[in-house]
Amino acid sequence: MSIYDYSVPTPAGEEVSLSAFEGKVMLIVNTATGCGFTPHYKDLEAFYEAYHEKGLEIIDIPCNQFAGQTPGTDEEIHEFCTLKYHTAFPQMKKSDVNGENALPLYAFLKAQQGFQGFGKSPMGLAMAAMARKNDKDYKNNPDIKWNFTKFVVDRAGKVVARFEPTAPMKDVEACIVSLL
Repeated sequence: MSIYDYSVPTPAGEEVSLSAFEGKVMLIVNTATGCGFTPHYKDLEAFYEAYHEKGLEIIDIPCNQFAGQTPGTDEEIHEFCTLKYHTAFPQMKKSDVNGENALPLYAFLKAQQGFQGFGKSPMGLAMAAMARKNDKDYKNNPDIKWNFTKFVVDRAGKVVARFEPTAPMKDVEACIVSLL
């Protein structure tokens, strides 16, 4: 299967086929409204404004699986993001990214780009310690570890990169720019 065989639900319950984004660069991210990484929305919106016309699509999938940091309804999440961060990219329905109820898209993404670590920054080391508490074998499974894990898909539909939330946003941007 390819990424274009998957779809994601909208808050209205419609399915958006990723084939609609064929030929585009996609940034797929599980988001949260009450997380220390929530300010990533500012950078995501900046990327969208700078690169959407050049072929970037952002697939925002709110997720409440990590410390309950996205407790609101889809409508409340959308209102928060548009009012606080002025997001213009579309948000999908709040969904799971791990476990038996995870979107099938996430099984595909994780199979294409497994977990490669949080890095050596102080935040990266803190995230590693937290992940170790939740799963002693966290380094060896591809599960999403936290909010704002980002996958970059090139114009041909290949999942070319995975960025953990601790990755510098400038690295995410450089990856996107290299594919546009």
